[in-house]
Amino acid sequence: MESSFSFGVILAVLTVLIIAVNALVVVAMLLSIYKNDGVGLCFTLNLAVADTLIGVAISGLVTDQLSSSSQHTQKTMCSLRMAFVTSSAAASVLTVMLIAFDRYLAIKQPLRYFQIMNGLVAGLCIAGLWLVSYFIGFLPLGVPIFQQTTYQGPCSFFAVFHPRFVLTLSCAGFFPAVLLFVFFYCDMLKIASLHSQQIRKMENAGAMAGAYRPPRPVNDLKAIRTVSILIGSFTLSWSPFLITGIVQVACQNCCLYQVLEKYLWLLGVGNSLLNPLIYAYWQREVRQQLYHMALGVKKGFISIFLLLSAKIGGPERARESPYHIVTISHPEFDAKMVRKESF
Repeated sequence: MESSFSFGVILAVLTVLIIAVNALVVVAMLLSIYKNDGVGLCFTLNLAVADTLIGVAISGLVTDQLSSSSQHTQKTMCSLRMAFVTSSAAASVLTVMLIAFDRYLAIKQPLRYFQIMNGLVAGLCIAGLWLVSYFIGFLPLGVPIFQQTTYQGPCSFFAVFHPRFVLTLSCAGFFPAVLLFVFFYCDMLKIASLHSQQIRKMENAGAMAGAYRPPRPVNDLKAIRTVSILIGSFTLSWSPFLITGIVQVACQNCCLYQVLEKYLWLLGVGNSLLNPLIYAYWQREVRQQLYHMALGVKKGFISIFLLLSAKIGGPERARESPYHIVTISHPEFDAKMVRKESF
């Protein structure tokens, strides 16, 4: 019981952090999209929304973990909760894939990028992404072999879903996604290397002719760096849970449910907290918008403080003139004035 309570406390803290940080990034991305109208920013916004929904979905599990009563959540309600958690997690992973493809397309086809990835295409991609995510999340509810035959609370992933579901997700989704990530990353590195070689040749030719040197492809390197960090955090967060789930399917006598549910599943959910931190640090638009939001909050607090100070000061301070007379004294100026007065 003590272990369940401590797990519930950790889950509660993680839930609050995921919702708060991702909600802040959602507001920042909405303001950035309103100002800049960028298609790529919509994918980042969708990632923050998906991670926020993960925090909202796991918040229902907190009460079940912290509850001291012997009556736990019913199996149907627990299955729905875990389906929503799985759907939101699938949406987060698919959005990371979509962001990687978007950056890959921007580097691969820089001249045709805005023709291919317009607002309509981005909206269709996001809508299709959520349909696939909810199909994946609610798949165990319609397939009996993915469900546990017996249910014993408290509510958790493997209390209602069989490890065969994890095996299917790993073989049909996780490992193909990792291979696709590696392909995007290697191809983007190849393209960036070719761009660097071409620019280096142009710089050498321009130096010989005394012409202008073109700038280096900094945006390509930043895009590759951001995508690589997202891929790394995604792989490190979810691979232990999925690989251990496969081991549990292969080894029926092994009892790895405690490790899977208490530690590895929590590590995978923690990826929803890493994503907004990565974008808040590495993406310039998000960083600038968060800075402007912080300045706005600071100005608001200062205004409230000055208003409260004026009210506390009473009517005497209110009658004081807001204008102040400043006397400036200079020795040479005073000496000249004395001479004029003497004449």
